[in-house]
Amino acid sequence: MSVRSAPERAPGIKLLLPLLIGALLTIPLFTIYLLVYDRQNQSTTAQASIAQGWGGPQVIAGPVLVIPWSKQASETVTQDGKQVTRTSTSWHELTLSPEATDVKTDLKPSLRHRSIYDVVVFEARNQGAARFALPADLQRYGIAPEALALDRAQIRFGIKDARGLFGPPPGVSIDGRPVVLQPGNGTRETGGSGFSAWFDASALRARPVGVRFDYAVRGNGSLALVPGGGDTRWRVASSWASPSFQGGFLPVERTGNASGFTATWRVGNLALGSALVASDQADAAPADPDNAYQGQRPAASADDHEARVDLLTPVDLYSQVNRSVKYGFLFIGFTFLAFLMFDLVGGVRVSAVEYGLVGSGLVLFFVMLLAFAEVIGFTPAYGVAGAAIVGLLTAYSAAVLGSWRRSLFIAGLLAALYGVLYILLSLEDFSLLIGSVMVFFALAAVMYLTRGIDWGGAPQSEPVAE
Repeated sequence: MSVRSAPERAPGIKLLLPLLIGALLTIPLFTIYLLVYDRQNQSTTAQASIAQGWGGPQVIAGPVLVIPWSKQASETVTQDGKQVTRTSTSWHELTLSPEATDVKTDLKPSLRHRSIYDVVVFEARNQGAARFALPADLQRYGIAPEALALDRAQIRFGIKDARGLFGPPPGVSIDGRPVVLQPGNGTRETGGSGFSAWFDASALRARPVGVRFDYAVRGNGSLALVPGGGDTRWRVASSWASPSFQGGFLPVERTGNASGFTATWRVGNLALGSALVASDQADAAPADPDNAYQGQRPAASADDHEARVDLLTPVDLYSQVNRSVKYGFLFIGFTFLAFLMFDLVGGVRVSAVEYGLVGSGLVLFFVMLLAFAEVIGFTPAYGVAGAAIVGLLTAYSAAVLGSWRRSLFIAGLLAALYGVLYILLSLEDFSLLIGSVMVFFALAAVMYLTRGIDWGGAPQSEPVAE
């Protein structure tokens, strides 16, 4: 009795098989991508919970001086056949920005932990001084100096999240005399959140008025200052080693090393595009046809008028895992290509199940990377997951390919792939260049090794065993 072995597959069928299995593996890869996205959202929620009570990303603004002023309007009406003139008085607010502001911020960051999640929080002590003066051309704005109710002036400080005020009460002194602070009535840049104080600013008629302030806020993630005035200088010093400077204005000076950073911003009102005087009365603006904004700051996003420093975490593991998943097709493609070459050139038959199991191991790497990275960090997790998958697939390849020498080739290939992937994740700017060169050489190797194969040839049966 004779036994016939299964017929040999055509080379084209051998090529189609890994392509089909690879296409099916896109489903679990996409699922892992969604898993990373979900875990990142959970991390964001957990970080918000950890930082609750500290205040959110903080924005500080001011001080600004708000002075009530009156405007009288006369109206002549006919009453009982007689012309009657009526005079009414309306009250408005004049907002005066300082001629110069100097703010010094001592930014003390710290990491808070809960389970596997971390969040960067900070305490920022802001000390500074500002100088206010009435503009000599105030009448050009349609406001008579005698219409100002200087005895009812108010100094305002803006803080985006006033819950972050902590420690000793804020201290504000005007011309050396402390004032009593009230909650609320902040600046428009912070949505009215902050604190304020009433005082008599009658001295402004004769000379500039000096303001000194000292207050501390808590927050997380970032601290921003909204410059205002003729000249604003903001100096920040911190022990955080990885700041990111954002917003519409960047530091003119900055230094940084492993022990922290210092940065200095200088912003003038010409760069801000706003005058030092603004009013809630539409016609209280310079009679200047070339000034399209009539003394008001042009409309723009908040970031365009902020000087901001973000306290970045040294490693954003979710973005790195997310990027590594995008290279999953490269892993599957190169590994399947090696098995295909052993099948086509080496005469070792690889079945669909074996392709599927090898592909499953490659996909499992990304799940392990995410799971371990949340606990021990990205780089150690990468080494653990990579070593586990290389060891697993090397042992399995020895059985599939029938040779430990061939399986060592697979081990070397996988180790090289994981090494190159780590470089790609580290060199984001050159990832496309390196990836395209790898694909080029892989294609060249396949072309060379398969140059003599008849892809459309009919399958040949193996000899009959007697």
